[in-house]
Formats: sequence, structure tokens, C-alpha cells
Amino acid sequence: MGTFVSISVDKQHKELISPAFKLLKKIESSISSFDKNSPIYKLNENRSAKLDNYSYEALQLSLKYYKETDGYFDVAVGSITKDLYHFGEDERIASKKSMQKASTSMDGLLFDKQKAVITDTIKIDLGGMGKGYGIDKVSQFFRNNSVENAVIALSGDIRCIGECKIAVNNPLKNDAALAVFTMCDTAVSTSGNYNRYVGNITHNHLINPKKKNSEQNFISVTLISKLPSATLDAFATAVSVMSLKKAYLFLASQPIAYIILQADKKLVVSKNLQSYVSELKLK
Repeated sequence: MGTFVSISVDKQHKELISPAFKLLKKIESSISSFDKNSPIYKLNENRSAKLDNYSYEALQLSLKYYKETDGYFDVAVGSITKDLYHFGEDERIASKKSMQKASTSMDGLLFDKQKAVITDTIKIDLGGMGKGYGIDKVSQFFRNNSVENAVIALSGDIRCIGECKIAVNNPLKNDAALAVFTMCDTAVSTSGNYNRYVGNITHNHLINPKKKNSEQNFISVTLISKLPSATLDAFATAVSVMSLKKAYLFLASQPIAYIILQADKKLVVSKNLQSYVSELKLK
């Protein structure tokens, strides 16, 4: 999953932290598009691959989210995020021509419990829901072991078992919080264009699979809900590449609260936020 991971539990269950990290590692080795032994990596390289339980379930969920978001969440965007854009030391900016030629539709993927086949020139990138998916598995592992208080955080995706305090980063001010609140048995997912880009934020990792370009309608999208973390992660990714109108209409149809910083620096907070959090302080 290639990200910062933090797991905390109550003292009487501290022996579960190590197996929780091992579980995350196992999931990463299954759904990663970078691990050469993972089914997803092999699928991208060979156009077909055998699936294990985690990779099958992740693809199944991704297809569900693809349909629910009208295609704005699309793991087939890997043809751009993996092939055309390069982040990190080997950074590279894709040309507009190559972006428009890229295939970005899950219609080019066929799969069942045993095997997946790519019928187009797409590549699969589960980064838009993988962190949330890993959190859900660790959360279930903790609940199966009677854990009543825990916090599982993978970068901007966090789930609290019991009560915990959350601070949402302010991308406009270093070391400052956009919002601070307390939540209980709830998840939060933040997606933004300010952490991962090539050159500048106009070439960020949030790709609109319909227009095949990076979007800049939002600086930061934070969603809060009791929905599974994988769902929240995927929806945050999808909302980040929608138009303002479509994003707010979509969110209004879901049991989700939000704190959104638009590109014009306007802070928008949903009316239902107080239903999900307490002790809210907006900065």
C-alpha cells in the first residue's frame, strides 16, 4: 500500500498489533500493483492471472464502486497512473495525447473467483481503495478478538473502534489542522491533490477516468461515515475527480458527512456532520 501505517489498541490487546501488521502485509502482497508476486501485478503484466481471496474481493468491490459512482471510481485508470505518470524519483509527466489514447474502463476486465483476464489495454491500480480495504480487514480481525478500543490509520484513511480524536490536515498551512473532532466507531477518509503530484498539482494522481486528466476542483475532500473504509476510500477518490455539482449531489445520496476544501479555498461542511462527530472545532 506504500503508505504510513499506525495501529493502536488498548493495553490488554497489545499482542494483536504484530499480527495486525502481518495481515496488512499479506493483503498488500495480494492487491499491490508493484509486488511482482501479487496477482494484480501479474494481471497487468501477463493480461491474465489467478486470483486469491483478497485480490478477488478487492476487484469485486471495485466493480461495485465503479457502478455506484457512475464510473468516476475506476481502477482501470492504472493505464495512466502506472504507465504514463511516474511519481517519486523517476517522475514523469504524461502528454495530453498519450493520456487521451489510454484505455480507462473496467469494461476491459473479466474476472471470477479463480482468474482475471484483461481484454483491453487497461492496467489495474487498486490504490484508490486499497488502504480502506486493508483497514476493514484489520478492523474485523480486532473485533473478532473482542477489541473495544483501537485506531487503525493508513495515511488519510482512519477507522476508530470505540472513541478517538481526529485532526484533519490543513493543506494551506503547514502543521495546522483544518478541523478537529471526536468520533466513535466511525471512519474517515481524506483525498487531496497536494500530496502526490509531478512538477505541480496540475499533474496530480487524482485522474478523472472520463476526461483522462488530473482534476483540480478540490484541494481536499474528507468524508466521515460508518460505511466500510474501503467504500469511503473509493468514494473520496471518486468525489475528488467529479465536478462540484456532481460531487455534492452524489454525497447527498449517501450516509456520509464531509469537510471539503474547494480549489477556490472555500471550506464546505455538510449539515449532517454533527450526526457523526462531537467536539467539532473548525480552524
